[in-house]
Formats: sequence, structure tokens, C-alpha cells
Amino acid sequence: MKKTILLILSLTACLGAFAQYQPTRENLEARKNFQDMKFGIFIHWGIYSMLGDGEWVMNNKSLNYEEYPHLADGFYPSKFNADEWAKTFKEAGARYITFTTRHHDGFSMFKTGQSDYNIVDGTPYGKDVLRALADACDREELSLHLYYSHLDWGRPDYPLGRTGRKLGRPTDRQNYDSYFQFMNRQLTELLTHYGKVDCIWFDGWWDHDSDKTPFDWRLDEQYAMIHRLQPACLIGNNHHRTPHQGEDIQMFEQDLPGQNTYGLSGQDIGQLPLETCLTMNGSWGYDITDKKYKTADFLIQQLVGAAGRNANLLLNVGPRPDGQLPVEAVERLKAIGNWMKQNGETIYGTRGGIVPPHDWGVTTQKGNTLYVHILKSTDKELFLPVPPQKVAKARMFAGKQSVGVLKSKNGVLLQLPAAPKGVDTIVEVSLK
Repeated sequence: MKKTILLILSLTACLGAFAQYQPTRENLEARKNFQDMKFGIFIHWGIYSMLGDGEWVMNNKSLNYEEYPHLADGFYPSKFNADEWAKTFKEAGARYITFTTRHHDGFSMFKTGQSDYNIVDGTPYGKDVLRALADACDREELSLHLYYSHLDWGRPDYPLGRTGRKLGRPTDRQNYDSYFQFMNRQLTELLTHYGKVDCIWFDGWWDHDSDKTPFDWRLDEQYAMIHRLQPACLIGNNHHRTPHQGEDIQMFEQDLPGQNTYGLSGQDIGQLPLETCLTMNGSWGYDITDKKYKTADFLIQQLVGAAGRNANLLLNVGPRPDGQLPVEAVERLKAIGNWMKQNGETIYGTRGGIVPPHDWGVTTQKGNTLYVHILKSTDKELFLPVPPQKVAKARMFAGKQSVGVLKSKNGVLLQLPAAPKGVDTIVEVSLK
């Protein structure tokens, strides 16, 4: 009998280990909606903004874990206006935002009952910015996604990883069971107090990627809890690896899928919906000295390039400590918005086209309409390697001027009325 019981327990454990995550119908629909949106705004904002040196300042400057929290005593974003933010993002053409509810420094930018170290109970401001932002997003019909850090440089019960080792944290109080329960209680608050949450965006898994013994984050358990609380809620994890079981989107950092100039996006591209997160300058959080902003043209081309690779672009903004968006960021968002008003039809609701990315640009597709985005070429002719019998006709997207189509055995040659110029020359090709 004892052997039989042990065998049953062993088989049960094996079945649990090999159980495959089965997304719900609501979740699959949410994935499709996510892919249709194409453009989101990332918001890195916390008490670290007061130091004007990026979101990693606590780690980079080795700020003591007991001294750093005093920043909260002076945090008062008097110029924060959730409606202005939401309207600015909506005008830019964004369809969703991803807000940092809790970054690696451990400070919660929402009302939580798990710790006084939050914007409501731990600052003179005393207001829940996430509540205001969630309501503003609802008014502007923006989808709400929430960033949540898996690591914490301030809590003694968080097991020391490869970062945050010079902050004075004790080494004898690490307790992942305690920390895991803390995270899950906070995640439950986020998923039950702020209405519909369309995505939980995790970060920090990589803090234990060098452990001699693989660290068990207990992701299966945590992911199951999230999907139980909100079945349609998507889960992504910025671990720079191929997706784990239970994840619904795959993210890439600072590079478009298939590229790896930054060194964090060399993972294989899977079958899940894709997203690239990108900074406007060199920092995620507010950096008072970083004025090296990417041009609006470059950012537009990154948005187009993401869409042509069947991915969304999540473009970052690091608000100032007073709650205002940097002027440089707003200028670029306005430029993107103006372009999207004219050309959004070729981006929203599309998928990567049948012509894969080339040096000259990318294609997006919606049904039988192929949008050819010429980003670099200055030639009046462009060869498309598509079956010639599939092409019915072509015209310029702007102005609808006819484009000549010469068919050959290996594809079609588009004959443009003029050489491409500007940030993106778009040709609309009708397929049979």
C-alpha cells in the first residue's frame, strides 16, 4: 500500500510538472487585441526621479537601503495630471500604457496594504497616482498594463541576486516564501482594486540568472493566480529568454525582434504576440543630464519596423519628479501622433506582411492589402519577391497615385512615380 501511494504521488507530481498552460478564450481574444493596438507608452516613474539619474540610481550609486527610502519623505508631484498624460498619449496614437507600479527600488506607486512604503502612505503627496491614471485611461479608452518588479533592493527578505549587493542589506534575513507572498498580495491588490488590467509586465528574473543552483521564482504558481483573478490578463516577463509556460506575450528590450544591437534581445522569436520596449533617450527613468533624445523620424521608423516584424512598440517616457512629462518627449510624441493620424491605417490592426523585412524597409498587411513601407531606399523602382499572380494593382498610399507593376517569374517590380523621400514612403498593394 505504501509503495502504491508513493507511486500515485510520484505520477501526480510528474503530471503537474508537464501540465501545459491552456489560455482561456478571453485570453486568446486579448492577445489578438494586443496585436491590433501596435503602439503603447511605457512610464518609468518613482521616487528615483527626484535624483534625476535614472531608475537604477539606488544600485548604481550604492545608496544605503535604509537611507534611500527617505526620498519618499519629499516626493510631491504637484504638477501630475493624469488626464493630461492620457490625452497626450492618446494624441500620440498610443492605444495602451504600461505603468511602473513598483520598480527595483521597491517603492510602490499605488496604495498598498502590504507596506507603508508607497505613494499614499509614505509621501506628503498622499494620493494614489495609479488610481488617477487608471480612471484617466478609462476615459480616453487606453488599455492599462502594469509593470511589476520581481526583484527588490530594499526588502531584507528578498534573496540577494547579482544586483543590489552594495546597499548594506543584511544577508541573514532572506526568505523567499515571505517575499513571494508579499508580491502575490500586491499583485492581488493591483488586479482587484483598479478595474480591468490588460497585462502584467514582469521584470527582474535575470537578477538570479547566474545562480549556481537555478533559482525557483515559482512563476507557474504566480502566473496561475493572475490568470485566475483576471483570465483575460496577459502576462509578459522581460527575462531576455524564450517565453516560459504561462506567458502570453514575448518582449524584446531596446531592439526589434530579430535584432540584438543592445545585447539583450538574442532570444529566439516564438509564436506569442511580440513587443519591443524602447527608450527615447538613454534612460528609462528621468535623467536630468540625458538630452540625447532619438529623433522623431527614427522613432517613427522604429514603430513601423516593429509592425513589419509583427510586433508592438512600447515607447518609454520618464516623467520629471514634479509629474510633468519632459518637453523633449512631448515634442516627439506630437510628431508621432501627427504621422499616425495620416498613416495609422497602415499600422493599426495589421500583421507583418508576406514580404519579410529588407534593408529598404518592411511590409504590413491587413487582409488582401499589403502596405510596403520604404524607409531607406532612394530608387524609383522596388522589387518585391512575391508570387506575381497574387498582385492585382498598386498605388501610393498618400495621394493614391497609381504605381506601375512589372511582373516577372520571381516577383514584381514596383515603378514609383518619384523617388522615395521622407521618413516613410508607403505603397499600397492589392493582393488577389
